[in-house]
Amino acid sequence: MCRITATPVKPSQRAWDGRIIFMTDLIVVGGGLAGSEAAWRAAQRGLKVRLYEMRPILQTGAHQTQDLAELVCSNSLGSNLPDRASGLLKNETRLLGSMLLECAEQASLPAGGALAVDRELFARLVTERLEAHPNITIVREEVREIPSTLTILASGPLTSPSLSASIATLSGEEHLFFFDAIAPVIHADSINMDVAFRASRYAAGNQDEGDYINCPFTKDEYYAFVEALLHAERIELRAFEDAIKTGVKAGHFFEGCLPVEIIAERGLDSLAFGPMRPVGLRDPRTGKRPFAVVQLRQDNLAGSLYNLVGFQTNLKFPEQKRVLRKIPGLERAEFMRYGQMHRNTFIASPKLLHPTLQHTHRNDLFFAGQITGVEGYMGNIATGLLAGENAARQFYGESLLELPQTTMLGALCHYITHADLKDFQPMKANFGILASMDFAPKTGKRERGGLYAERALAELQLLMDGEVRA
Repeated sequence: MCRITATPVKPSQRAWDGRIIFMTDLIVVGGGLAGSEAAWRAAQRGLKVRLYEMRPILQTGAHQTQDLAELVCSNSLGSNLPDRASGLLKNETRLLGSMLLECAEQASLPAGGALAVDRELFARLVTERLEAHPNITIVREEVREIPSTLTILASGPLTSPSLSASIATLSGEEHLFFFDAIAPVIHADSINMDVAFRASRYAAGNQDEGDYINCPFTKDEYYAFVEALLHAERIELRAFEDAIKTGVKAGHFFEGCLPVEIIAERGLDSLAFGPMRPVGLRDPRTGKRPFAVVQLRQDNLAGSLYNLVGFQTNLKFPEQKRVLRKIPGLERAEFMRYGQMHRNTFIASPKLLHPTLQHTHRNDLFFAGQITGVEGYMGNIATGLLAGENAARQFYGESLLELPQTTMLGALCHYITHADLKDFQPMKANFGILASMDFAPKTGKRERGGLYAERALAELQLLMDGEVRA
């Protein structure tokens, strides 16, 4: 854990919420992954925190429950493998003492080399931890303007119009928008296991039979499916589409969460080389690798629900049922939730934020999570942790923590604050953003990943040891 000093605490800020006078040291706006982690970290540092979440007073159209830290797009927090970018970010966040990662591991599901969770259990565990913390007060109401006191804005991709306008006024910059899409979830007992089969790619996984259910395609089945997908009716986009078209310079969709129909438009074989690639799998009926495959990942602890991996979509709901039932093994699939598309909002971080996630013109304002341009669940959690730590440091009058670019979290924060604004697009954890290393000739990709990870964790540990000794 990073150092907690004995610096005297400043007097708590006095605020008025329309009903009672309360004392608070920090306001956190948004009860998603980033906001929940930020509130916990600051509260652990001794700050009195008010965590604002607008649900259920104001719904988003994407969330299903009132719980904090609800996962919307997928139930996977990415790879657990230490030589993968997502795995490295997990290990860094674990080393820094993430509460949400603890909850994720308690709610984990079989997912091969990935960390997947039971959505409901995970959100409930986080909510219970936050509700029980003596330094945290949860307020269920919309924050319409940026507070004038020490604040972390972690309002996420579905920031309300009122708060978005307030942020735009503060920044003097137009927001950037893109669409995010949600994958469908189906009932496990509606899967035809005479066709589908259990397996993990290259036999990796925790279950003897494999952690994924795989739906194999022949060549003819694949092209028939793509044809149906391309001609299916899509949900008409709402009024903010024009703002998104003009706001995002690099395209309408974040590349890591493209709807399958958009991928299919790039070429008939694009899905077979993307989310439907069959590598590392063999169909037990034929003993051969399928031409293409759709993988299903367990979505809850009971194993009664599965989501279609990489199958975010904006097709109309009846069309989803019709087209997705063309997937071999899903001929009678029953859907618990259809795919959706929703607005995602992020700020011009290269102009507005320091790598500490502090605003360039307001020392008492921090941002965290997707609104900064950091993508991926673990990126949200990690930036929330850093923002919570640095808000506490600001409160105590300490130097803010800036992680080196040799760490994945440090590299992500450096990227979003130093990218060329005209081409700025959300970024997930990847080894390409790390400070470079000199590798021996013929060093393989996995070996390079392992060396990057080894360096990152060693330097993070040294930094933390130095903090403790200081």
